[in-house]
Order: sequence, then structure tokens, then C-alpha cells
Amino acid sequence: MTLAMQRSGDRLSWPQLLLPWEIVRALASHGTLLRQFTLRDILARYRGSYLGVFWSLLRPLGMLTVYVVVFGFILQPQLGSGAGGSKLDFVLSLFCGLILFDFFAESLGRAPTLILSRPNFVTKVVFPLEILPLSAVAAALLQMVISFVPFFCGVLLVRGSVPATVALLPLVLVPLICLALGLSWLLSSLGVFVRDINAAVPLLLVVMMFASAIFYSLSSVPPQFRFFFDLNPLAALVDDARSVVLLGRAPAWGRFGAVFAAGIVVAASGYAFFMRTKRGFADVI
Repeated sequence: MTLAMQRSGDRLSWPQLLLPWEIVRALASHGTLLRQFTLRDILARYRGSYLGVFWSLLRPLGMLTVYVVVFGFILQPQLGSGAGGSKLDFVLSLFCGLILFDFFAESLGRAPTLILSRPNFVTKVVFPLEILPLSAVAAALLQMVISFVPFFCGVLLVRGSVPATVALLPLVLVPLICLALGLSWLLSSLGVFVRDINAAVPLLLVVMMFASAIFYSLSSVPPQFRFFFDLNPLAALVDDARSVVLLGRAPAWGRFGAVFAAGIVVAASGYAFFMRTKRGFADVI
């Protein structure tokens, strides 16, 4: 029975594996189970701690403090606000980039061990393994939403108001979520077969952090290197998020459309890869 369940991906046609609405329909059929695992994931983070959910606020604030001291007062880089930009403007821009990257890094950092850490689900229980990466991304998404609470409080204190373009922020986050989900499916599957993935991902995330325009703006990148930064969708999304929440500008629609399409392709491809390879999990684990 378990082997039949693990091989279910073989019986799915390519449209069922690649078309976004077919993927959403398949995952929605496990909605109750997904909610349970997401809630369990969130509660497990704070079980036994005195501060509980307040760590969701303290963690991004702690990271922000360290980066602000180093990059705001020692190195003093510019984030495109101009020579007259205050340190508080730098703090807000840095915080915005860190929130997005923290979500992305948390989703990908956990992915390689998601299946390996639950062998009973693979070998003994009939279970839709594809929801494990989804529940991990959902838990990280909640952390990102909580992190935006102190961010918007800071915007109100420093700027006095939040621009109307902030309504576009959920739209900007959609391709980021798709990228994180697709790569999580890919890495969680590869992590079963190639154990080195777990060691390689943290290094790649460090490289990604410094290549994602978090500590600087894309406009400050030298023209000869701009092409390589434009290939990084995370850098474009960080830039668009700062535009809608701090500068009162709409995203660069042409670039955003390309990133949005890339996010859909990555999510669908990651799902298809996971569903086609999960039949071999039991043999390896």
C-alpha cells in the first residue's frame, strides 16, 4: 500500500504535474492535513520557551541590530536613498530586504532534511509527502508576516505614513513564495539522494544574501556587473518591495512580469520533480 502511494506520481500526467491550477487543486485536497502540519511546525518552534511567539519578533529585530551596527555605523553603505538619506532610512531599507531574504533562507535551509527527518512517513505510513515542503514554506510565510509588523511600525514612526502602493506588496510576494516553494520541493527531494545538499545549501544562501541587493540598491551596482544581478530574481523582488513600501512607486512591471513567470515555472518544475522522484525515497531511506 505504501509503495503504491509513493509511486502515485508515476500515474499523474504531465499536465497534472506542471499546470498551476492542477497543482493547486491536488494540494487543496490535502488542505486539512496541511493546516495541521503548519500549525504543528509553528508551535514546535516555541515549545518549552518562556517568550513563545515573541521570538518571532525578537529574531528579526536582533538580526537587524547586528547588521545596522556593522553596515550602518561602521561600513555605512548606501541603499540608494541619496547622500542625504538618514541612518533610519537605511535601517528601514535594510530591514525590508532582510525580511524577504529571511523567509527565503528559512524555506530553503530546512528543505534538504524535510524528508530525511521523517522516515516513518516514507516507509510505514501512507502520506502525501509533497505537503511537507509546503507546510514548511507556510510556517516561514507566517514568520515573514509577523516580521512586517515592527517594520511598518518603524515606517510610521520615521515617515509618518505608509504609501498607498503598499497594497501592491502581496503581489510582489507571490513570485517570492513560488520560488521558495519550487526550490523547497526540489531540494527536499535531492536531499534524500544526495546528502551533500544539506551542507551546500547554507553556503549558497550566504552567496545569495550578498547578491540580492539587501545591503545596497540595484542602482549602485556597476553597469558591467548589472547583468548578473538582473539574473537574480530575489534581488529584483527586494528592489520592488522597497519601491512599494518605502518609495511610493509601483514595481518595474516588465521586470516583475519576467520574475513572476519564472516563479510559476520554478514552482511547477519543483513539484513535478518531487512527484516523479518520491517513488524512490523508500528505497534510499
